[in-house]
Amino acid sequence: MSTINLRHGDREWSATLADGRVKVGDAAFTVEHVGDGVYRVITDKGQQTVAVAGPGRPWVFVDGVAAQLEVETGARARASRRPGSHDLTSPMPATVLRVAVDAGASVSKGDTLLVLEAMKMELPIRAPADGVVKAVHCAAGDLVRPGVPLLDFE
Repeated sequence: MSTINLRHGDREWSATLADGRVKVGDAAFTVEHVGDGVYRVITDKGQQTVAVAGPGRPWVFVDGVAAQLEVETGARARASRRPGSHDLTSPMPATVLRVAVDAGASVSKGDTLLVLEAMKMELPIRAPADGVVKAVHCAAGDLVRPGVPLLDFE
């Protein structure tokens, strides 16, 4: 059994891992490896496919939302946070299918900002919160790599 701490922005979770089972707070679920960077998460309410990309501070893609997590074990120091703004990046190598917003656009949490295609799947990138798109750094047809900002969101 091992324990890791996960952080995204101001939210933190402690996860216990043992024999393919993960427990976060009172929630417990099973994680199955499906393919390179792709996992099936099974709960009592159903299942979801989750894509994970990148070492160190991995990107996790679930239901159209991409988030970069800070993972901390006993040996890993805490990484510094950048409050206020977010660079939204691709969770994996992908092609930009459509950019749905322009710089200066006000958006609501969950609005689709752009759509990527990776591994023959469409991956909508949604706004993580209400805010304003400060800059767009990609266009339809662009090939993008993980970790490279696609747009700046504040």
